Amino acid sequence: MQARMSNPATVIPEAMPAILNLLKATRKGGVPESTLELVHLRASQINGCSYCVDGGVKSARKAGETDERLFAVAAWREAPYFTDAERAALALTEAATRLADRGDAVTDEVWDAAADHYDEQQLAAIILMIGVTNLFNRLNATTRQVAGTGW
Repeated sequence: MQARMSNPATVIPEAMPAILNLLKATRKGGVPESTLELVHLRASQINGCSYCVDGGVKSARKAGETDERLFAVAAWREAPYFTDAERAALALTEAATRLADRGDAVTDEVWDAAADHYDEQQLAAIILMIGVTNLFNRLNATTRQVAGTGW
């Protein structure tokens, strides 16, 4: 396998630092690191970004995430390993990642469940993580970045 081109964020020198600063900002919102890692992994799974799934699993493990939970992220609704707060973050991740799947992409039910567990700053961090993950997914999937070659 070979990438079509270098990651666009590395081709334009000012892009990667800006994206990484946004990523760093998500860590300042008071959301547990493990929750942000799960959000990243789930969005990357939905988008079929093998580069980000591979890197996300490695990053989550470094943050102390267990294989049991990582293996179950794709089926989080049926798995007993996640807290109610994590489930709310994962539901928000799915809705915000799949915007075109329904007219009201992020329903009040999904939003209210997340708002029951997270304050405004924490919600902002989760939404920013969803957004930056979707950005990375689109850059990497479009250019066919190869899993295991970076991170």
